[in-house]
Amino acid sequence: MPVEVNGHDFPSGVPKAIPYGVYDVGADDGFVTVGVDHDTAGFAVNAIRTWWDTVGRGRYPRSGRLLVTADCGGSNGNRLRAFKVELAAFAGQTGLEITVCHFPPGTSKWNKVEHRLFSFISMNWRGRPLTDYQVVVETIAATTTETGLTVAAVLDTNTYPTGVRISDAQMKAVPVQRYAFHGEWNYVIHPGPISEILRNQTISL
Repeated sequence: MPVEVNGHDFPSGVPKAIPYGVYDVGADDGFVTVGVDHDTAGFAVNAIRTWWDTVGRGRYPRSGRLLVTADCGGSNGNRLRAFKVELAAFAGQTGLEITVCHFPPGTSKWNKVEHRLFSFISMNWRGRPLTDYQVVVETIAATTTETGLTVAAVLDTNTYPTGVRISDAQMKAVPVQRYAFHGEWNYVIHPGPISEILRNQTISL
C-alpha cells in the first residue's frame, strides 16, 4: 500500500537525521554516523573518531597517520576554526598525525565518499519513507554493491551546541603545518597536548 509522506523537507518538530560518512578507499568500505542534533565540527570529528575506534584502529593497528579528504564547506570546512581544534584534540587523544586535504570550492562531488558511498545509499533508500532513526540506520547499513561495497551505520545521540567560539589562543595551540601548495586547503595536524587547545572554549548562542 502507498504511504503518505511530505513532499518537502522536515517541518518543525520532526526529529533530524544527519548522516556523516567515512569511506575507506582501499577497503571499499563505508561507515556512516547518523546524528540527531546539529551538524557541527564537533559532530563531524566525532564521526571520524567513532570510525577510528570502531573500525580503523583494528584494521590499521600500525598506522600513525590518517589522511582525511573533505569538502571546503559545512561542518568540516577549511575556514572553520572549530574543525581544526576538534581534529587537534582527536590527534592528541590517539597519537595520530592527521593530514587534511580539502577539495576546492565547487568540486565536492569529486570526493569518492559522494559517488562511491552516498550515491549508493541514496539509491538504496529511494522510495522508502524514513520514518524513524532505526529505519534510517538499518537502510544505510543494508547498502551493498556488486563490486563489494559494505556499509556500517551507527546512531549518535550526543548533543552538539552551535555558536562555539574558538579563541586566538586555542588556534595558536593547534600544532598545524600547512603545505606550500594551497596551505589553506592542505595541512597536517600533529598530535600534541590537548589541554591548551580545549581550554577556554566558549559558546555564543
